[in-house]
Amino acid sequence: MVRGSSPSSVRSIKFPDACARPEGSSGSGVAVLVPGVRLLRLVGSSRAKMLRNLLALRQIAQRTISTASRRQLENKVPEKQKLFQEDNGIPVHLKGGIADALLYRATMMLTVGGTAYAIYQLAMASFPKKQD
Repeated sequence: MVRGSSPSSVRSIKFPDACARPEGSSGSGVAVLVPGVRLLRLVGSSRAKMLRNLLALRQIAQRTISTASRRQLENKVPEKQKLFQEDNGIPVHLKGGIADALLYRATMMLTVGGTAYAIYQLAMASFPKKQD
């Protein structure tokens, strides 16, 4: 066992005889993997390449997750509460500003247009064309 590593963090993998072994390993076909230690000269078979790619992917994923910077967002909840609780005669669904007004108008246009189109299609379906 490698000095300074716990038994749960050390894994053994058997390599096929055709596979090149890391430098300094014995001829038994077993390599010891310790987290944070790279394997040397792990080439030769498709299994070895797949293992190398998997280890590289694992290392990249850990690095990406652990070093991701987290932006601190400003708490805007009290401001929004004041804005929406004001008694200024504006409906609550329009108090968010211009974006809310645009979304409301676009929704109303789509609703009215869709209803008109549905009525038109029903009228066309109820009066079929005459066959000559």
